Amino acid sequence: MQIYARDLQRQLKAPHLPLYWVAGDEPFLSQEASDSIRAFLRKQGFTEREVFSVEAGFDWDNFLQLAGSLSLFAERRIIELRFKNAKPDEAGKKALEKFLESPSDDTVVLIIAPKLDKAATSTKWFSKLIANGLFVQIWPLKREELGGWLNTRLQQAGLSANREAVAALADRVEGNLLAAVQDIERIRLLSLEDASDKTLDAAAILELVSDNSRVDQYGLIDAALSGETQRALKILAGLKAEGVHPLPILSALVRELDSLLPMLAAKDKGQNIAAITKAARVWSNRVGAVSAALKRLNRDQAWQLLHHARRIDGAVKGMNAANPWDELSLLTLRLSGKRLASNSQAHRGAQTA
Repeated sequence: MQIYARDLQRQLKAPHLPLYWVAGDEPFLSQEASDSIRAFLRKQGFTEREVFSVEAGFDWDNFLQLAGSLSLFAERRIIELRFKNAKPDEAGKKALEKFLESPSDDTVVLIIAPKLDKAATSTKWFSKLIANGLFVQIWPLKREELGGWLNTRLQQAGLSANREAVAALADRVEGNLLAAVQDIERIRLLSLEDASDKTLDAAAILELVSDNSRVDQYGLIDAALSGETQRALKILAGLKAEGVHPLPILSALVRELDSLLPMLAAKDKGQNIAAITKAARVWSNRVGAVSAALKRLNRDQAWQLLHHARRIDGAVKGMNAANPWDELSLLTLRLSGKRLASNSQAHRGAQTA
C-alpha cells in the first residue's frame, strides 16, 4: 500500500506488515515517519533492531540469511536498511522479493531511502513489493503549507500565536523543519512558563528565535523562478556563508535553465503553461515556481542566462577575472526577473545585495 505521511498513523495498526518503506528527501519528516513506525513495532514486541547502510556492493545474501534466522535472544527484530540511493540494485530487488515470499512473523524490514520518482513507483516490481508492505511517500512542505504546519505544531506545544507571528516564524526557519520544532520548544520554555493563555505576536517570535533558514541550491532556484528576488539572494548569501563551493550551485542553475528551454519552445508554439508543465512531468510542488518562470521568460532570455552561466564557469575555474559570487548574484537577479540597467549598475547591485 502506498500512502502519504499524513495518513501514516491511521495505517499503523495490528497485524504488522513484513515491510515498511519511508522515501523522501525531507530529513525531519522522514525521521518522524520512521520513528512512528518503530514505536508501533515496539508495541508489537519488536524490541531488537539491526541497522545497515545499503551502498554499492551490499551483501544481500547476508541480509537474507539474517532475515531467515532466529534472533539470538529469541526476540522480534527490525532489520533497518538505509539506502544511499533511492532504490536497490537488481540483487537487492531479488533479495527483497525473496524475503517477502515467505516472511517471518518475527522479522520486519524497515527501509529508509531518498524519494522515488514516478517511473520507479510505476514498475511491476515495486507494485508487487508494496502489495505486501507499506510505502510512505514524504514530500517537502510547500512554502504556502509551512504556516499551517507551524501553527499546528505551536498548538500541540500549548502555544497560541497570531497570523503575523506564524508568518515571522516561517520566514525565520524557511523550510528547516527540525529548526522549527526546536524553536517552538525554546519558545514554549522561555515565553509561556507562567502565561499559558498569552498569544504570541511577531515581535516575540523575532526576539526568541534565531535565523535557521534552510539554505540550498534547490531553494535558491525555486525562489528565483518564482520571482522572489530578495529570498533568492538571501539563500545565495547563506550558501556563501556556509562555505559552499559555487560550482554545484551553478550546475543546478544550468540544469534548470536547460530544462526550461523545451518548455519555452512549447510556449512559443502556443501551448498553455499548465499543459507544458504536465507534459514535462514537473513535480506538483514545483509547478508554481516553474510556471512563474515560463510566464516571465522567453527562449532568448534563457539562452542569455546560459551564456552568463558559461562565463561564471570560466570565473570559477580561473579563466577570467570575474568574481564568481558576484556573477552568481547577477544571474540570480536576472533569473528572478530583475531588469539590470547596465553592467556597472548591476555589479554595484550584486556587491550590495
